[in-house]
Amino acid sequence: MARLKTRVDRRRARHVRVRKVVAGSPERPRMAVFRSIKQIYAQVIDDTQGRTLAAASSLKLAPGEPGKALTKTEAARQVGVEIARKAKEAGVAKVVFDRGGNRYHGRVKALADAARQGGLEF
Repeated sequence: MARLKTRVDRRRARHVRVRKVVAGSPERPRMAVFRSIKQIYAQVIDDTQGRTLAAASSLKLAPGEPGKALTKTEAARQVGVEIARKAKEAGVAKVVFDRGGNRYHGRVKALADAARQGGLEF
């Protein structure tokens, strides 16, 4: 096996390992998180049908107070609250968390904690 050289390659390999175990069902869909350098995205996915039930991203957030931009962690918290609200509207209360190969730390953890406070159970 070739050695994985880049950070992106290592993250993708971790994601493949996580996805071997984590799968969404109609009762417990998968909440997938994708983190880019500037943005963060979350989707609630039913893997049996291949359908996205709810989605939220930091691209569609309302800006913070004038003259002061949101930090990336604050944006992740808002995405967590938004994905929880949209999932509840779609009739989803319990999800399986897919961290997308990222460490459960920083922005990913902030999003997950905010989703839990918003009422999602995982």
